[in-house]
Amino acid sequence: MHELWRRFCRDKRGNYAFMTVAAMVPLMGGLAMAVDFTEMNRQKQTVSNALDAANFATARRLTEGATDDQLKAYALNFFNANLNNVDPANTTLNVTLPSNTSGGGLLKMSARLDYKPYFYPVFGQLIGKSQTDANQKISFNVSSEVRLKNTLEVALVLDNSGSMTKTGTGSGQKRIDLLKSAAKQLVDTLAQQAAMINQVDKPVQFGLVPFAASVNVGPGNGNASWMDTEGLSPVSNENFDWSTLNTADKYAQQTSGIWYKRGSGWGADEGQMLTRFSLYRDMKVVTNHERVTNSKRVVCDEYYSNNTCKRNHDEYDYIDSYGPFASWQGCVEARPYPYNVNDAPPSGGSANTGIGVGDPATMFVPMFAPDEPGNHWKLTQDPDEATPTTYGAVNSWWNDDPTSSTGQSRLRNMSKYYMPRPMSAPALPSGNGPNYSCTTNPITPLSDVSVDAGLTSIKAAIDLMQPNGGTNVPEGMAWGWRVVSSGEPFTQGRPETERGNDKVLIVLTDGANTYYTPSSLNYSDPADSKSTYASYGYLQPGYNGTSVGRLFLGTSSAIGQFDYSNGNYTSALNEQMATLCNNAKAANIMVMTVALDLSTTNTSDQAAIAALKSCSSNSRFRKDPTDATKPAKLFWNATGATLSNDFKEIGNELSNLRVVS
Repeated sequence: MHELWRRFCRDKRGNYAFMTVAAMVPLMGGLAMAVDFTEMNRQKQTVSNALDAANFATARRLTEGATDDQLKAYALNFFNANLNNVDPANTTLNVTLPSNTSGGGLLKMSARLDYKPYFYPVFGQLIGKSQTDANQKISFNVSSEVRLKNTLEVALVLDNSGSMTKTGTGSGQKRIDLLKSAAKQLVDTLAQQAAMINQVDKPVQFGLVPFAASVNVGPGNGNASWMDTEGLSPVSNENFDWSTLNTADKYAQQTSGIWYKRGSGWGADEGQMLTRFSLYRDMKVVTNHERVTNSKRVVCDEYYSNNTCKRNHDEYDYIDSYGPFASWQGCVEARPYPYNVNDAPPSGGSANTGIGVGDPATMFVPMFAPDEPGNHWKLTQDPDEATPTTYGAVNSWWNDDPTSSTGQSRLRNMSKYYMPRPMSAPALPSGNGPNYSCTTNPITPLSDVSVDAGLTSIKAAIDLMQPNGGTNVPEGMAWGWRVVSSGEPFTQGRPETERGNDKVLIVLTDGANTYYTPSSLNYSDPADSKSTYASYGYLQPGYNGTSVGRLFLGTSSAIGQFDYSNGNYTSALNEQMATLCNNAKAANIMVMTVALDLSTTNTSDQAAIAALKSCSSNSRFRKDPTDATKPAKLFWNATGATLSNDFKEIGNELSNLRVVS
């Protein structure tokens, strides 16, 4: 036994093996840690990828209307299915759904990975750690967030001009009918998505802005704080000379920029303001010319030399009844530059209205088309004897004051409006009168289409659209911007600072911007107004002390400010439109534009197509089919036959806005 022990101690081979084993311990430990570290990172990356995939998939599932429990179960299943070789038992998933008060909220997910090393437990015990300590798991946390675009505000800015009565190319239907169908289909598509979302209030809202030569804000807004109810805007008295009301007991007086009724002749109305609104109230028409019973008297027309009556006639006393002639139908003029191309809040007025003093030019002025020189009725005791004469003006609808000598003075004379219109005056042509160029239905403010009432109101307003009048795309766009804006005039839009909310304008037109000279419509221009009356008033020079018409303010030198032609008016409107588009997009308004039945070979149509395409925003999802390095433009050159499918593409684009990382 002792001999065996001595041999073992003298044997050098055993010492070498022992030293080798001792040396291998740290080497094997390092290798074990390297293998575990590599595998740990692989599993961590796998969990992170699975978490991101689950978050995006669940976000899309959320827009389809799943319940909270369904969403959490779906997230877990999707997460586990993408873990590959990672054991789901070693992971924990937490899902935080967006709050229903957060607007566009966050869908948050976090996961914990409890990694169990393969080799480290053996190495740990070799270096003296307890079995419990050596077998402890290593935990990691990863997180993912998806911002939900689950609020959307869309203004449909749709052309209601007269040309929309034409048949759409390749369709056999009127353009306006095709537009109604496509627009309602779009609203329905987004409404179906919105109705299934219960995590956010008012997920999708639509407004409607029908436009032609002007835009109708609704006659119910006549007393709104943003309307120029005091006549302080520089636009308000552009074609009205209140100083022509100047009889001894009934005259106009201006105080602090506001015109007032002065003199006892006004009766109970003395002291009231004189504005466009007051004109609508003050104009009267004789509704009944009633003979007073027993008022007959014989009046001698010619006497004999003995003073007896040779020839006589009967006269009677009459009592006239009066009724209102017209009321404001809701259309407004364009604000002067730069307020016509921006969303500056209205901030003008005086202490009389309680509005903070600001710039009255920011206020909105009701349209009132002045009576143009033309009709002059002889006013006699018997209205049947009235004899009208005409001068061929576009919109002559009231009796001229005989004291006015020139066409411009007849246009601006205000005393004529206080002489009642006789019963025998000829009927006005359709559309003539103070509401001339006001041809569209009122704006429909943003309405929540996830509820039946909102969906019904928008679709009903679309159905009521009727084409009539000219085309003023920039004015329609400006009001579309104001509809989705959070500030006045319409305040249904979410704050511009709210994340996760998109404000969108969908602008469709079937023609170029138009403004007309009277001669181009085969009318005379006795007041030398240079144009028919529309949202920029008349285009004769002299706006607010300047030497140019209001339409030309803010335009470039390429626009002839004294070129009074339809073509130049279109060019000026196109420049206003370009400026407006740039301003809107700079304010994070997404602009989608649609040209309907515009020819790519016609020069004026080509210009309109180019303007609409330039105005549109870039897609966030699609690439330009001709250049994959650039985003696609949100512009559609539609025909009557393709309009429905083009609006489906618009719907897809809007649906894609719902989820972004």
